Amino acid sequence: MNRQIQHLYNIAQQPVRRIIGLMSGTSLDGLDVALCHISGSGPGTEVVLHRFTTVPYDEELKAEIRTIFAKDKIEFEKLCLLNPYIGRLHGQLILDCLKNWGISTDEVDIIASHGQTVYHAPKSQHRHDKFPNATLQIGDGDHIAAVTGVTTLSDFRQKHVAHGGEGAPLAVYGDYFMFSKAGENRLLLNMGGIANFTYLPADEDASSVFTTDTGPGNTLLDAYARIFLNKPYDEDGKLAAQGTINNDLLQALKINPFFDAAFPKTTGPEVFKAAYVEEAQARSQTTGLSAEDLMATLVQFSADTIVDAIQRVMHEGETYRIYMSGGGAHNPILTTALKKGLPNCSFGLTNELNINGDAKEAVLFAVLANECLAGGNTSFGNRQGVPTVTMGKVSFPK
Repeated sequence: MNRQIQHLYNIAQQPVRRIIGLMSGTSLDGLDVALCHISGSGPGTEVVLHRFTTVPYDEELKAEIRTIFAKDKIEFEKLCLLNPYIGRLHGQLILDCLKNWGISTDEVDIIASHGQTVYHAPKSQHRHDKFPNATLQIGDGDHIAAVTGVTTLSDFRQKHVAHGGEGAPLAVYGDYFMFSKAGENRLLLNMGGIANFTYLPADEDASSVFTTDTGPGNTLLDAYARIFLNKPYDEDGKLAAQGTINNDLLQALKINPFFDAAFPKTTGPEVFKAAYVEEAQARSQTTGLSAEDLMATLVQFSADTIVDAIQRVMHEGETYRIYMSGGGAHNPILTTALKKGLPNCSFGLTNELNINGDAKEAVLFAVLANECLAGGNTSFGNRQGVPTVTMGKVSFPK
């Protein structure tokens, strides 16, 4: 047996696997690095978040990524160059984190890398009949493994697409393994650039669990914060708090076939970008809105579309608790609007479930890697968007 495969086999047999989960989302804030100690698998998965940090991306890197991010036309050479570059950068950032934590690479079994999404194209969005769902993440796993010397699992979304899914959201798997609880209907609401939630029924039936995008979370808010404030986001929603919601623009923003599509569904900043807002403003004759009023309206747009989606899964007479995570959970204007729109739900943060909400997405990929190594026995049924698959491609250091 190849010694690298033997080593991987040995890791899978360990009672506890030490896995670093990586996540860099569509907001391009930086790289989330979560060192997890994971035992068990499937519904018996137990996760201890041992260390966590977010390493901010500098403005130069953000600018480089934006040259190819969510664009219909790009310089292909730049895509080709950034794929290994980001992989090697992520590898070095891991080494820097480990040094700061006083942990050696010998104390890490596996790296689980999400990569950097640069384009998301489900069939419902690209509308080319002969082509399947598609999504693309860069930051090659071979380069991460070569830089760190640690076996790396990456490119998780492709197996999901290969079996009929849209490659996102993948939270359904990790959320079910980590957060299901008998007797409580739970909704795990993540508000990153795009908002999504996972429905976890009180009966813990895996075949009923699903996850879906709802539409924009922070992507439009962050885009206009860069325009109006020259900042990556509107801290605490301060600009939005000074504005008044414009109902004409709000209704125009909601006119999109995505919002009427069946669950599960996915979308991205390829659709919900500044041009989308500008077109809605032109249709609603609201091009003269102040920065404050526009931001207030965009917050309500995110809130309303999240609320509308959640209400579609709720049943009369049932109670639900919503656990929030992602950057949107830190926006009091957005969270207040959600609570107003869902008065019969109780709200909390995933921190209450012993997982830092800011780390949740990185932890998810550590859990997916653990399932690839030591699990794979849980059936989610034969449903569109939730295939029962083992995700992750293996990159050995040499």
